[in-house]
Amino acid sequence: MITKNINLGKNKYFFLSLILLFLSQISTVYPEDEIYYGKMVDVKILDKLSSKNKLIKIKIGEDYIFKNLSLKVLKCKNSKFDDNPEITSYLQVRDLNNKNNNEVFVFNGWAFSSSPSIQVFDHPVYDLWIQKCY
Repeated sequence: MITKNINLGKNKYFFLSLILLFLSQISTVYPEDEIYYGKMVDVKILDKLSSKNKLIKIKIGEDYIFKNLSLKVLKCKNSKFDDNPEITSYLQVRDLNNKNNNEVFVFNGWAFSSSPSIQVFDHPVYDLWIQKCY
């Protein structure tokens, strides 16, 4: 008498379902990351001389001229935590009054919304704060 091994067919379906489940988990990772990267950044600028501040909106990758500063945001990212969101942004700032060398940045680095003192933007007239990434 010959018996069929029906467990072999069950194992195939089990492994096929595991592979499909794994692939569905991988495909959902990428859209989740896109949610946290923004296309625009809100930056608050304080003029130390007049004690006035202004909120400006900057598109990622575009230069924005504010008085004698040229601002460019290359990347911004929101944290995945909802209770205390951290906004991180890569920012380049040039002082347009300095005609000697246009290639030198006043600030070139990562800026953090919760800790602006980690990477200090040091300018005699202006202070910058990252407010929002969307």
